Amino acid sequence: MPDPLKSVLDERALTKLEALENPHVVELVERFVALCKPARVMVFTDEPEDISLVRQLALDWGEESRLRMRGHTIHYDGFFDQARDKEHTRVLLPRGMRLSRGINSIDREEGLEEVLGLLDGAMRGKTMLVRFFSLGPTDSRFSLCALQITDSAYVAHSEDLLYRSGYEQFKRLRGSPEFFTFVHSAGELDDRNCTKNVDDRRIYIDVMDGKVYSVNNQYAGNSVGLKKLALRLAVYKANHSDWLAEHMLIMGVHPPGKDRVTYFTGAYPSACGKTSTAMIPGQTIVGDDLAYIRIDEEGEARAVNVESGVFGIIRDVNTIDDPLIYKALTTPRELIFSNVLVSDGVPYWLGMGREDVPERGINHSGEWWKGKKDEKGNEIPLAHPNARFTMRLSELENVDPVYEDPEGVVVQGIFYGGRDSDTNVPICESVSWEHGVYIGATIESESTTATIGRVGVRNSDPMSIMDFMVVPLGLYLSNHIKFGRRLKNPPRVFSTNYFLKHEGEYTNEKVDKKVWVIWAEGRVHGEYDAIKTPIGFIPRYEDLRRLFRQVFDREYSKEDYDLQFSIRLDKYLEKIARMEEIYRPEPGMPPEFWEVLNRQKGELEALKEKTGESVLPPDYFR
Repeated sequence: MPDPLKSVLDERALTKLEALENPHVVELVERFVALCKPARVMVFTDEPEDISLVRQLALDWGEESRLRMRGHTIHYDGFFDQARDKEHTRVLLPRGMRLSRGINSIDREEGLEEVLGLLDGAMRGKTMLVRFFSLGPTDSRFSLCALQITDSAYVAHSEDLLYRSGYEQFKRLRGSPEFFTFVHSAGELDDRNCTKNVDDRRIYIDVMDGKVYSVNNQYAGNSVGLKKLALRLAVYKANHSDWLAEHMLIMGVHPPGKDRVTYFTGAYPSACGKTSTAMIPGQTIVGDDLAYIRIDEEGEARAVNVESGVFGIIRDVNTIDDPLIYKALTTPRELIFSNVLVSDGVPYWLGMGREDVPERGINHSGEWWKGKKDEKGNEIPLAHPNARFTMRLSELENVDPVYEDPEGVVVQGIFYGGRDSDTNVPICESVSWEHGVYIGATIESESTTATIGRVGVRNSDPMSIMDFMVVPLGLYLSNHIKFGRRLKNPPRVFSTNYFLKHEGEYTNEKVDKKVWVIWAEGRVHGEYDAIKTPIGFIPRYEDLRRLFRQVFDREYSKEDYDLQFSIRLDKYLEKIARMEEIYRPEPGMPPEFWEVLNRQKGELEALKEKTGESVLPPDYFR
């Protein structure tokens, strides 16, 4: 064991490192000990006492505090460290490597010099925690090993709730360097134990070396490397191999009156219905955020949840909209609240549906009172809009019984969900796998606030992956097409849009998505015919009417059906024009994308010329 490590590791910690029989791990720990200069290093295994110690350290160091309910703790990030820092999250780009539109990057040598300079001495006087995790179930062909080095017990505790312990999994590497490495330091802390120098916050992803460097931050989206930062490394690895790493939910759909479960994945940009789809009453959840998808020996697509926990936005979690999550958050269990209001040891958040919210307490701004304003004169809400909860997936009553299966679940359907008020129908099935990839590539999310200039701006977010894309988009989409063609039974692909409006009002209720999902499940099993249109297959009225009666015991009118499922020719042609403008400059796009687009465009233009109409009802296509 190198001498520099012996000066900061006790004998027990040294023994834990040596037991891995992996010189690459030892070399990395030695390297970052020398760089970050901690006063002490602690190494943790999968043993329960080690994992319990991490939580206790978060309490002892003041990064978390106990709340009144057993198992609940509160963590606060700094006032200006409340969300993912997109500006300073960058891919380290070697000379000659090209990425697609919108991907933030920096020259690799320049970026390494900067971030390693910020990490130099960042842990002076602090304790370095060395953790081992498995991305995906352990002892599985999906498993990817992850080494986490951090000086934040909150980060380490969060990862214990969100991921599977991987010390034993590292032993299975048999000395191999095939693992991801995440180096994080919260940097200098203020008197609230929050990061002080957020102006020097940097999150740099080195896809060539399988490492992520994160410094001067605590918000989990920036500091918990195993989440969206690891997704970027996995996207790079998958797209240079033969599998998929996706920003997708995995759910089991259970049709009423039938003894079966059908598994779907789903990609949805923010505010497009991802969590509400995963948590539809009567269905089961395998994962709410990240998925690895591989092809098994029978030629089927199988998916696993990369994680084993939930890092969720807590705003608007209430007894009406999210009863299962609300129940989990208000009963004893191990979980972390972050950036909510706490008064007398009880947490409160925006949209929780309680009338008795106190007018004073502690929140992300420190001591808080109703009417308190920030330095710009803006009123500070009782909790941050991006406040979070972190807990194990197993704490949810609707967790699927096979969510930990190392073989994963067979994926028979995929949802791609966008948000628009005037174009897409609530649910539509692709006519082919290539058309399904096109649907995923053309997801749009319509803005709902004026923060970017005006309401109703459509943002392109192919497969909800652009924030995490580290390879050229053309390569990514080509790999999706190739993946599907290797499958014996490619999953059926569906687009969803829960936000269609008429005269300013939504055309359906929030809960109606349950019917769309069950119809899709029935299509997988050949139980419903469908109407073929230029945009794909849409449901028949008689099938939806029967499902609404069966699921909600209410009538579904023909008027509502026609309003929701009419094909808006002009609006679809406008969307196609936007896609042409976005994708024409993109090199390496698969020809199948343009074949689908041109076919759809031609059919829509022909219908408009033939009928003279801008909107055609579903019955026109029967």
